[in-house]
Amino acid sequence: MAAELPATGTPQAISDDLDRLLAVLPAPVRAALASAESRAHLLEVVLDLGRLPEARYPGRASLLGDRPVERSDLDAVVDQLGAFGADNRAGIACTLHRISAIRNRTGAIVGLTCRVGRAVFGTVVMVRDLLDSGQSLLLMGRPGVGKTTALREIARVLADDLGKRVVVIDTSNEIAGDGDIPHPAIGRARRMQVARPDLQHEVMIEAVENHMPEVIVIDEIGTEREAQAARTIAERGVMLVATAHGNELTNLIKNPTLSDLVGGIQSVTLGDEEARRRRTQKTVLERAAEPTFPLAVEMHSRHRWLIHRDVAQTVDGLLRGQAARPQVRELGPDGRLQLQEDLPPRPRSIARPLSPRAAAAPGVPAPAASPPAASAGGGAPPPEPSPAAPPPPPATAPPPLRVYGAGISRSALEQVVRARQMPVAVVGSVELADVVLSARQQLGRDPHVRRLAQDLGLPILVIKSSAMPQLQRALERLLARHRPLEPPSPAPEGDDTLAALEECRLAVEHVVLAQGQPVELLPRSERVRRLQCELASRYRVRTAVFGPSGDQRLRLFPA
Repeated sequence: MAAELPATGTPQAISDDLDRLLAVLPAPVRAALASAESRAHLLEVVLDLGRLPEARYPGRASLLGDRPVERSDLDAVVDQLGAFGADNRAGIACTLHRISAIRNRTGAIVGLTCRVGRAVFGTVVMVRDLLDSGQSLLLMGRPGVGKTTALREIARVLADDLGKRVVVIDTSNEIAGDGDIPHPAIGRARRMQVARPDLQHEVMIEAVENHMPEVIVIDEIGTEREAQAARTIAERGVMLVATAHGNELTNLIKNPTLSDLVGGIQSVTLGDEEARRRRTQKTVLERAAEPTFPLAVEMHSRHRWLIHRDVAQTVDGLLRGQAARPQVRELGPDGRLQLQEDLPPRPRSIARPLSPRAAAAPGVPAPAASPPAASAGGGAPPPEPSPAAPPPPPATAPPPLRVYGAGISRSALEQVVRARQMPVAVVGSVELADVVLSARQQLGRDPHVRRLAQDLGLPILVIKSSAMPQLQRALERLLARHRPLEPPSPAPEGDDTLAALEECRLAVEHVVLAQGQPVELLPRSERVRRLQCELASRYRVRTAVFGPSGDQRLRLFPA
C-alpha cells in the first residue's frame, strides 16, 4: 500500500565547489572537464602514474585526454593540498572534496583518487520524522550511495532546525571538510577532528564527557571498539546518528564486529517443549541485547531508502526465519515523498531450519492431509460440513500501563517488557506516565520527580537496585495493582504432567546441578507445580513460585 506526502519544498539543491577541486588538477584534466556535461554527476577523478586520467560517473567511467599521468603531475597536485593523515587522506580547505593517496613500498605517492564532495540540501526529508523521535539512527549502504552526504544534512537540521547540541566526530574531515573551520553544510553543529583513525572511539567518549552534546554524529563505524563506544554513548541518553558499510540489516547481523549495533547475536539452547513449540532445533540464535540503534535505514540509492522503524523486532524476525518488512520511501524529482510498505516475495532467513528428525518429533503437528476423494464406483458422498458458528467479537485489549523510570535505564526496562511480553509502555516523562518506578537513591537526588508525581497523583514504587530480576518483579507488582486480574484459564484436559516433570528433571540435571544456575520453568497449574516441587526436593534443590495468579511458574535454585 503506497501513500504520497505533500511536497516539502523545492527539489534538492546541490553545492559542490567543483571549481576548487579542478583548480588543483593538471591542466589537461581541467580542459577535458571544462564542459558542463562532463561535470554533471562527476563522482571522482583518478590519477595513476603512467596511465591516462579517468573520470568516474555513476555506472560508467571515461578517459580524459591522451597523455599519461607523470610524477610531476602528482607532485603538483599534492603541493596544493593539506597534509595527508594516517589514513592517506587529504583535502582542500573549506571544501568537502577528499583526495586519497596510493603509495608504493617506499612511501612515495603513485596514485590519487580525487573524490567530489557535495552538500546536498533536501535529502533529510526522507527521514525528517525519524529525527523528531529522538531515537538513534543508523544509515547503511554501499560506498558511494550518499551516506556521508545525508549525514551532513542531518547534522545541519538537528543543529539549526531542531536546536539541539550536535557534535560531529570527523575522522577524515569528510563530513565538515578540510581545515580548522567547518564547512557551512553542517550548520551550527560543532566538529571534533580525530588525529588517527584508530582513536575514533576515544574521541567519541571524549565528546560526551567534555562537551555535553545531545546528538553525536559519526561516519563509518567499523571496529568493535567503536561499536562498544556507540553503545556506551547510547546508554548515557545521547542520540546517535551514524553510518556503517553494509547493504542491508542482514549484513550487520552476520558481521561479528558490528552486530552489537543491532543488539548482538547469541546461541541459546531451548528445552524440548519450547523447541517443539517453535518447530526448531534446540540450539537457536537470538538477539543478545537491545539494539544500540532502534532505527535503521538501508540506502539502496540516493532517492530510494528502506526504513526499519523497530530494529529489535526486525532482527528477532530475521533470526526466526521471517521476512523483513521495511517501509520503502522514494523521493521524486519534484520533491514529493512516496511511502509504501514493502512485502518481500520470500523470507531471507538467518534461523537454522528444522531438521527432518525434529519435524517428526512428538508434539510437532503434522501438515493436514487432503480429504480423500470419492471412489469411482459410487458410494455415499462425504457428509457436508455443518455451517461454522460466527466467531465471537474480538475483545478489546486494555491500554498498556505507562511507566516512567527514574534513575533506571530505559533500555533495561524495555528489555524486560519485551522479554516477558508485558502490557507496559516505557515513557520518557512523568507527565505521560501512569506510575513512577524509581531506584532507591534517585528520588533524593531528583526531588523534582517526586514533587511532580505527587502533584499528578501518581504512585511511586521504589526498588533497591535496577537489576533485571528486580525490574521484572517490580513491573509484575505494578501490573497486579493497576490491571484487573483475568480469571485463570482452565487447565487442558489431561494436563501434560509427564512433560512438565520431564522439563523439571532436565532443568535440574543439566542447568541447576551442572552449571549452578537458577532456572524458571513454564507456567503450570497448581497440581503440576506441586509435583514438580516434590521431584525437585529429591535432588535437594530449592524452589519458589513466582508470577501473578493464573500465570504462576516454578523457579529452581541451587542448594
